[in-house]
Amino acid sequence: IIADRREGIGICGWILVSLSFFLVLITFPISIWACIKVIREYERAVIFRLGRILSKKAKGPGLILILPCTDSFIKVDLRTATCNIPPQEILTKDAVTTQVDGVVYYRIHSAVSAVANVTDVHSATFLLAQTTLRNVLGTQSLAQLLAGREEIAHSIQTILDSATEHWGIKAARVEIKDVRIPLAMQRAMAAEAEAAREARAKVVAAEGEMNASKALKQASMVLAESPAGLQLRYLQTLTTLAAENNSTIVFPLPINMLESLGTKNRGG
Repeated sequence: IIADRREGIGICGWILVSLSFFLVLITFPISIWACIKVIREYERAVIFRLGRILSKKAKGPGLILILPCTDSFIKVDLRTATCNIPPQEILTKDAVTTQVDGVVYYRIHSAVSAVANVTDVHSATFLLAQTTLRNVLGTQSLAQLLAGREEIAHSIQTILDSATEHWGIKAARVEIKDVRIPLAMQRAMAAEAEAAREARAKVVAAEGEMNASKALKQASMVLAESPAGLQLRYLQTLTTLAAENNSTIVFPLPINMLESLGTKNRGG
Protein backbone atom coordinates (compact mmCIF):
# COMPACT_ATOMS: atom_id res chain seq x y z
CA ILE A 1 0.00 0.00 0.00
CA ILE A 2 1.20 3.45 -0.86
CA ALA A 3 2.43 5.29 2.18
CA ASP A 4 1.21 8.78 2.89
CA ARG A 5 4.73 10.05 3.59
CA ARG A 6 7.04 9.96 0.61
CA GLU A 7 10.72 10.64 0.44
CA GLY A 8 12.32 12.73 -2.30
CA ILE A 9 14.10 11.34 -5.30
CA GLY A 10 17.46 12.42 -3.94
CA ILE A 11 20.32 14.42 -5.45
CA CYS A 12 21.07 11.85 -8.13
CA GLY A 13 17.45 11.79 -9.08
CA TRP A 14 17.26 15.54 -9.48
CA ILE A 15 20.42 15.44 -11.60
CA LEU A 16 18.86 12.85 -13.91
CA VAL A 17 15.62 14.81 -14.16
CA SER A 18 17.57 17.97 -14.98
CA LEU A 19 19.54 16.19 -17.67
CA SER A 20 16.32 14.80 -19.15
CA PHE A 21 14.71 18.24 -19.15
CA PHE A 22 17.84 19.73 -20.73
CA LEU A 23 17.73 17.02 -23.42
CA VAL A 24 14.16 17.96 -24.22
CA LEU A 25 15.12 21.62 -24.57
CA ILE A 26 18.03 21.09 -26.91
CA THR A 27 16.06 18.72 -29.14
CA PHE A 28 12.92 20.85 -29.19
CA PRO A 29 10.57 20.72 -31.12
CA ILE A 30 11.37 17.15 -32.22
CA SER A 31 11.38 15.84 -28.66
CA ILE A 32 7.94 17.26 -27.93
CA TRP A 33 6.33 14.38 -29.82
CA ALA A 34 7.96 11.92 -27.43
CA CYS A 35 6.94 13.93 -24.36
CA ILE A 36 3.26 14.51 -25.10
CA LYS A 37 0.85 11.62 -24.64
CA VAL A 38 -2.91 11.52 -25.24
CA ILE A 39 -5.15 9.94 -22.62
CA ARG A 40 -8.72 9.04 -23.62
CA GLU A 41 -11.80 10.09 -21.67
CA TYR A 42 -12.25 6.66 -20.05
CA GLU A 43 -8.55 6.23 -19.22
CA ARG A 44 -6.19 7.54 -16.56
CA ALA A 45 -2.40 7.54 -16.56
CA VAL A 46 -0.28 6.67 -13.53
CA ILE A 47 3.11 8.34 -14.05
CA PHE A 48 6.31 6.96 -12.52
CA ARG A 49 9.38 9.18 -12.18
CA LEU A 50 12.52 7.20 -11.42
CA GLY A 51 10.32 4.34 -10.18
CA ARG A 52 8.19 6.51 -7.88
CA ILE A 53 4.59 7.47 -8.50
CA LEU A 54 4.61 11.13 -9.40
CA SER A 55 1.30 12.02 -7.78
CA LYS A 56 -1.35 10.44 -5.59
CA LYS A 57 -3.86 11.23 -8.32
CA ALA A 58 -3.76 9.79 -11.82
CA LYS A 59 -3.44 12.11 -14.80
CA GLY A 60 -5.94 12.57 -17.61
CA PRO A 61 -7.95 12.67 -19.67
CA GLY A 62 -6.37 14.81 -22.34
CA LEU A 63 -2.71 15.66 -22.95
CA ILE A 64 -0.03 14.78 -20.40
CA LEU A 65 3.67 15.66 -20.42
CA ILE A 66 6.37 13.14 -19.51
CA LEU A 67 10.14 13.38 -19.54
CA PRO A 68 12.05 10.84 -21.61
CA CYS A 69 14.43 8.44 -19.86
CA THR A 70 13.15 9.26 -16.36
CA ASP A 71 9.35 8.99 -16.67
CA SER A 72 7.11 6.10 -17.56
CA PHE A 73 3.35 5.68 -17.30
CA ILE A 74 0.67 2.99 -17.18
CA LYS A 75 -2.78 3.46 -18.64
CA VAL A 76 -5.73 2.26 -16.58
CA ASP A 77 -9.16 1.66 -18.10
CA LEU A 78 -11.98 3.02 -15.89
CA ARG A 79 -14.85 1.46 -17.82
CA THR A 80 -17.03 -1.20 -16.22
CA ALA A 81 -15.60 -4.67 -16.74
CA THR A 82 -17.35 -8.04 -16.52
CA CYS A 83 -16.09 -11.11 -14.73
CA ASN A 84 -17.76 -14.37 -15.74
CA ILE A 85 -17.56 -16.88 -12.91
CA PRO A 86 -17.47 -20.43 -14.33
CA PRO A 87 -19.76 -23.11 -12.83
CA GLN A 88 -18.68 -23.86 -9.27
CA GLU A 89 -19.32 -27.21 -7.59
CA ILE A 90 -20.94 -26.22 -4.30
CA LEU A 91 -22.21 -28.29 -1.37
CA THR A 92 -25.15 -26.44 0.17
CA LYS A 93 -26.04 -26.29 3.84
CA ASP A 94 -28.48 -29.21 3.50
CA ALA A 95 -25.86 -31.42 1.76
CA VAL A 96 -27.05 -30.97 -1.83
CA THR A 97 -24.44 -30.76 -4.59
CA THR A 98 -25.14 -27.97 -7.08
CA GLN A 99 -23.32 -26.10 -9.82
CA VAL A 100 -23.68 -22.32 -9.73
CA ASP A 101 -22.24 -19.74 -12.09
CA GLY A 102 -22.51 -15.96 -12.03
CA VAL A 103 -21.22 -12.67 -13.32
CA VAL A 104 -19.65 -9.68 -11.55
CA TYR A 105 -19.67 -6.13 -12.92
CA TYR A 106 -16.92 -3.93 -11.49
CA ARG A 107 -14.90 -0.85 -12.30
CA ILE A 108 -11.69 0.83 -11.15
CA HIS A 109 -12.32 4.01 -9.19
CA SER A 110 -8.70 4.62 -8.10
CA ALA A 111 -6.12 4.06 -10.81
CA VAL A 112 -3.18 4.63 -8.47
CA SER A 113 -4.35 1.95 -6.01
CA ALA A 114 -5.08 -0.50 -8.83
CA VAL A 115 -1.52 -0.14 -10.14
CA ALA A 116 0.44 0.11 -6.89
CA ASN A 117 -1.40 -2.29 -4.55
CA VAL A 118 -1.99 -5.40 -6.64
CA THR A 119 -0.07 -7.12 -9.42
CA ASP A 120 -3.03 -7.92 -11.71
CA VAL A 121 -6.22 -6.30 -10.49
CA HIS A 122 -8.49 -8.13 -12.93
CA SER A 123 -7.12 -11.58 -12.13
CA ALA A 124 -7.27 -10.89 -8.40
CA THR A 125 -10.90 -9.75 -8.65
CA PHE A 126 -11.80 -12.84 -10.68
CA LEU A 127 -10.28 -15.25 -8.15
CA LEU A 128 -11.80 -13.38 -5.21
CA ALA A 129 -15.26 -13.51 -6.85
CA GLN A 130 -14.95 -17.28 -7.28
CA THR A 131 -13.94 -17.80 -3.66
CA THR A 132 -16.62 -15.48 -2.32
CA LEU A 133 -19.33 -17.21 -4.36
CA ARG A 134 -18.36 -20.61 -2.98
CA ASN A 135 -18.12 -19.38 0.61
CA VAL A 136 -21.47 -17.56 0.60
CA LEU A 137 -23.46 -20.28 -1.15
CA GLY A 138 -21.99 -22.94 1.13
CA THR A 139 -23.89 -21.38 4.05
CA GLN A 140 -27.27 -21.45 2.25
CA SER A 141 -29.76 -24.29 1.87
CA LEU A 142 -31.07 -25.33 -1.54
CA ALA A 143 -34.44 -23.65 -0.93
CA GLN A 144 -32.73 -20.40 0.09
CA LEU A 145 -30.47 -20.59 -2.96
CA LEU A 146 -33.40 -21.00 -5.36
CA ALA A 147 -35.68 -18.42 -3.74
CA GLY A 148 -33.23 -15.76 -2.51
CA ARG A 149 -30.90 -15.06 -5.43
CA GLU A 150 -31.13 -11.28 -5.08
CA GLU A 151 -30.27 -11.34 -1.37
CA ILE A 152 -27.35 -13.70 -1.99
CA ALA A 153 -26.06 -11.52 -4.85
CA HIS A 154 -26.25 -8.43 -2.64
CA SER A 155 -24.32 -10.23 0.11
CA ILE A 156 -21.59 -11.25 -2.37
CA GLN A 157 -21.38 -7.67 -3.65
CA THR A 158 -20.95 -6.32 -0.12
CA ILE A 159 -18.13 -8.76 0.63
CA LEU A 160 -16.37 -7.95 -2.65
CA ASP A 161 -16.63 -4.21 -1.99
CA SER A 162 -15.02 -4.50 1.43
CA ALA A 163 -12.25 -6.80 0.16
CA THR A 164 -11.33 -4.83 -2.97
CA GLU A 165 -11.55 -1.32 -1.53
CA HIS A 166 -7.79 -0.98 -1.13
CA TRP A 167 -7.33 -2.28 -4.69
CA GLY A 168 -9.28 0.65 -6.08
CA ILE A 169 -12.12 -1.63 -7.23
CA LYS A 170 -15.86 -0.97 -6.91
CA ALA A 171 -18.24 -3.90 -7.46
CA ALA A 172 -21.20 -2.41 -9.33
CA ARG A 173 -23.42 -5.50 -9.56
CA VAL A 174 -23.38 -9.25 -8.92
CA GLU A 175 -25.77 -11.68 -10.61
CA ILE A 176 -26.25 -15.45 -10.23
CA LYS A 177 -26.91 -16.74 -13.74
CA ASP A 178 -27.81 -20.40 -13.33
CA VAL A 179 -28.22 -23.07 -10.63
CA ARG A 180 -27.79 -26.63 -11.88
CA ILE A 181 -29.23 -29.44 -9.74
CA PRO A 182 -28.43 -33.16 -10.21
CA LEU A 183 -30.98 -35.15 -12.23
CA ALA A 184 -31.90 -37.39 -9.30
CA MET A 185 -32.63 -34.33 -7.15
CA GLN A 186 -34.74 -32.83 -9.94
CA ARG A 187 -36.84 -36.00 -10.10
CA ALA A 188 -37.27 -36.02 -6.32
CA MET A 189 -38.33 -32.37 -6.31
CA ALA A 190 -40.76 -32.99 -9.18
CA ALA A 191 -42.30 -35.96 -7.32
CA GLU A 192 -42.62 -33.86 -4.19
CA ALA A 193 -44.30 -31.03 -6.09
CA GLU A 194 -46.67 -33.46 -7.84
CA ALA A 195 -47.66 -35.04 -4.52
CA ALA A 196 -48.31 -31.60 -3.03
CA ARG A 197 -50.51 -30.66 -6.00
CA GLU A 198 -52.47 -33.91 -5.74
CA ALA A 199 -53.02 -33.32 -2.03
CA ARG A 200 -54.33 -29.82 -2.70
CA ALA A 201 -56.59 -31.16 -5.47
CA LYS A 202 -58.09 -33.74 -3.12
CA VAL A 203 -58.73 -31.09 -0.48
CA VAL A 204 -60.45 -28.86 -3.04
CA ALA A 205 -62.56 -31.78 -4.33
CA ALA A 206 -63.57 -32.71 -0.77
CA GLU A 207 -64.58 -29.12 -0.03
CA GLY A 208 -66.63 -29.04 -3.25
CA GLU A 209 -68.41 -32.27 -2.32
CA MET A 210 -69.22 -30.89 1.11
CA ASN A 211 -70.65 -27.66 -0.33
CA ALA A 212 -72.65 -29.64 -2.91
CA SER A 213 -74.10 -31.92 -0.23
CA LYS A 214 -75.18 -28.93 1.83
CA ALA A 215 -76.88 -27.39 -1.22
CA LEU A 216 -78.65 -30.68 -2.03
CA LYS A 217 -79.84 -30.94 1.54
CA GLN A 218 -81.38 -27.47 1.38
CA ALA A 219 -82.97 -28.27 -2.01
CA SER A 220 -84.47 -31.50 -0.73
CA MET A 221 -86.02 -29.66 2.22
CA VAL A 222 -87.62 -27.17 -0.16
CA LEU A 223 -88.91 -29.89 -2.53
CA ALA A 224 -90.28 -31.94 0.39
CA GLU A 225 -92.75 -29.18 1.14
CA SER A 226 -94.26 -29.46 -2.39
CA PRO A 227 -94.67 -32.94 -3.99
CA ALA A 228 -95.75 -31.33 -7.26
CA GLY A 229 -92.52 -29.38 -7.34
CA LEU A 230 -90.58 -32.65 -7.10
CA GLN A 231 -92.45 -34.01 -10.14
CA LEU A 232 -91.78 -30.82 -12.09
CA ARG A 233 -88.09 -30.97 -11.24
CA TYR A 234 -88.04 -34.60 -12.41
CA LEU A 235 -89.61 -33.68 -15.74
CA GLN A 236 -87.24 -30.71 -16.17
CA THR A 237 -84.26 -33.04 -15.69
CA LEU A 238 -85.62 -35.40 -18.36
CA THR A 239 -86.07 -32.47 -20.76
CA THR A 240 -82.47 -31.41 -20.24
CA LEU A 241 -81.18 -34.93 -20.90
CA ALA A 242 -83.27 -35.23 -24.08
CA ALA A 243 -81.94 -31.92 -25.39
CA GLU A 244 -78.29 -32.82 -24.80
CA ASN A 245 -78.41 -36.48 -25.95
CA ASN A 246 -80.68 -37.49 -28.83
CA SER A 247 -81.91 -40.76 -27.34
CA THR A 248 -85.07 -42.50 -26.16
CA ILE A 249 -85.75 -42.18 -22.46
CA VAL A 250 -88.02 -44.66 -20.64
CA PHE A 251 -89.32 -43.48 -17.31
CA PRO A 252 -92.10 -44.79 -15.02
CA LEU A 253 -95.32 -42.89 -14.58
CA PRO A 254 -96.18 -41.65 -11.12
CA ILE A 255 -98.33 -44.07 -9.11
CA ASN A 256 -100.94 -41.46 -8.22
CA MET A 257 -101.63 -40.86 -11.91
CA LEU A 258 -102.29 -44.55 -12.50
CA GLU A 259 -104.58 -44.71 -9.49
CA SER A 260 -106.60 -41.76 -10.76
CA LEU A 261 -106.99 -43.38 -14.20
CA GLY A 262 -108.18 -46.68 -12.64
CA THR A 263 -110.79 -44.87 -10.56
CA LYS A 264 -112.18 -43.09 -13.61
CA ASN A 265 -112.49 -46.40 -15.56
CA ARG A 266 -114.47 -48.07 -12.76
CA GLY A 267 -116.71 -45.13 -12.42
CA GLY A 268 -117.45 -45.12 -16.17
